[in-house]
Amino acid sequence: MKTDDRFHKQRIAEGLAEPAREANALARRLGLDPFEVNYWVVDYDEMNELIAYGGFQRRYPHWRWGMSYDRQRKQRQFLGGKAFEIVNNDDPSNAFLQESNDLADQKAVITHVEAHADFFKNNEWFRMFSESPDAAAMLERHAETIGEYMDDPDVSREDVESWIDHVLCLEDNVDQHRPFSTALEADEGSVATADIEEKLDDLDLSEEVRREVFDEAFLDTMADDGDGATFPAAPERDLLAFLAAHGKAYDEETGRATEYEEWQREVLELLRKESYYFAPQKMTKVMNEGHASYWESKMMADENFADADEFVSYADHMAQVLGSPGLNPYKLGFELWQYVENRRNRREVIERLLRVEGVTWRNVGESVDFESVLKRLEPDPAVDDPVGHLDALDPDDPRIDADTLGRVRNGADIDIERYPWKLLTYEGMAERHYSLVKRENRGFLKRVTQGELERTARYLFETDRYGSVGAAIDAVDRTAGWDRMFEVRESHNDVTFLDEFLTEEFVDENEYFTYEYTHTTGDYRATSTAAEDVKKKLMLQFTNFGKPTIAVHDGNFRNRNELLLAHHYNGVQLDRREAKQTLERVFELWGRPVALKTIRKEFDEHDIEVARRRDKEPEPTERAKLIRFDGTSFEEEDLPDEAVEDIRATEVDYDTKPDEWL
Repeated sequence: MKTDDRFHKQRIAEGLAEPAREANALARRLGLDPFEVNYWVVDYDEMNELIAYGGFQRRYPHWRWGMSYDRQRKQRQFLGGKAFEIVNNDDPSNAFLQESNDLADQKAVITHVEAHADFFKNNEWFRMFSESPDAAAMLERHAETIGEYMDDPDVSREDVESWIDHVLCLEDNVDQHRPFSTALEADEGSVATADIEEKLDDLDLSEEVRREVFDEAFLDTMADDGDGATFPAAPERDLLAFLAAHGKAYDEETGRATEYEEWQREVLELLRKESYYFAPQKMTKVMNEGHASYWESKMMADENFADADEFVSYADHMAQVLGSPGLNPYKLGFELWQYVENRRNRREVIERLLRVEGVTWRNVGESVDFESVLKRLEPDPAVDDPVGHLDALDPDDPRIDADTLGRVRNGADIDIERYPWKLLTYEGMAERHYSLVKRENRGFLKRVTQGELERTARYLFETDRYGSVGAAIDAVDRTAGWDRMFEVRESHNDVTFLDEFLTEEFVDENEYFTYEYTHTTGDYRATSTAAEDVKKKLMLQFTNFGKPTIAVHDGNFRNRNELLLAHHYNGVQLDRREAKQTLERVFELWGRPVALKTIRKEFDEHDIEVARRRDKEPEPTERAKLIRFDGTSFEEEDLPDEAVEDIRATEVDYDTKPDEWL
């Protein structure tokens, strides 16, 4: 790096020191609890490199990073994309700011990053896979280890890269629902019957010796009758762990499976560990980006962290982030978090109203003036403008930060004109930004349904009653919405988040719909606006990272040392070409033939034509299939229906096409 460049970055970093410090203080005042964040200023090329490396400065040598770098650079060069931020899950977290971005963008990135660091620290899925993250150091160690193997004269660099290719093809085939453990620990308890049988064959023991050493029951499991003992005992979703424990490398020269070399086993295990590290980020993309966008907006816009001359630039920044086409996790997450807040705040208000004398779930609409309720819920002027009411602030008020107030009154140099939030506590901030009274949300309280009112009343505990609506509203807990958001942040991932909060009300208000490929028209069409269909479609995008769920069903398939994988079918069939390419990779890691059972949809041309005339979609025939690869060729066979009963979806069906097309 040139000296002038270093000093230029240093000057930028010095100018961002105060915004970074104050953003962290503001985030904590809003109730966030982030990891400490180290901010680094980088240039255009360095940012592209970091994005290619997944947010880290060093990764193992492999061609994928160069490809990713080239794609990122061309995307920004020809499509006008702009890199705003990149931050990694580490303690402390590291965030990178591009030197060419203006101050408004830098502030937006910093506030966004603080919310990400809060999510990293407090979400259970991140804690499950990385209890004490030191990711940068871990990935650097992996890079050094793999680099040493590539430089080893006894190991072919091409072989190492090819081995990495095989493993990366399966990088999402880990078990997302249990903490990381080594491959051997994950495999404890499985009975590797096939391995035992292979070793017995290598010993070339006579049948007499076999019968003398082993009992009848065990030898029966070794019999080549297609009904031998299988392992694992239950389907194993961590395919990489299973391969690390039982796989072998295929030796082209001998045409046989051979034990992994040391470098092969270690590289597989290192890449598997990285898959577990990155798993929670893939599992919480909507939640995490929505969470960060929500609190960024709260700080930059609602708390005026963007100065007046920066606000238009910030608005353009946010419009680019939320306005990206396609399935945008920022926009979907942002809207869902707002819905979580509004729904909990509404429930808090409704619960108070239902405890007013004379008010029941049947007569709320006639007994309560919702406009008056919203007026009473607006923030106290002293909280809305604490600086303008400085002399009237009460240090004993739980909404007021007594320490800051005392220091200000004693002449301390605290810039409360620029940062008025310093005078408020978490309770004060919650009232200052209470969601239901915002202009865009003022209809949310009135939208409560009779069904929700009845359910709330049914589960409302008998507690003290209020003599008036005013008394009930004065008792409303303004922190309820934010408290609920923090609870959800701790325990959910994208699938559970969507399952719980993607309600009919949310779908209708945000105008979500599904679309499908239709065989009668040969194109894609909008198919449904029903909340149930939208939820199914979206959950498909995030279940198992949006990838097919594949599990190991038998490591001794048909008692021939073959590997049987099964596609847990959810109504969406596999891409046959990609499935075959994957089996080719798995073969290299197993060293012996591999098979995959799945379910395919078949459409009869006559049925398609009849359906077209009737403005309907044809009903497919679902057939059980087995695809097998022996190292040189593929073969497919039909399976009986009972062979796939254990992988067929029962209640889950992601087909959202209506029965009839009108």
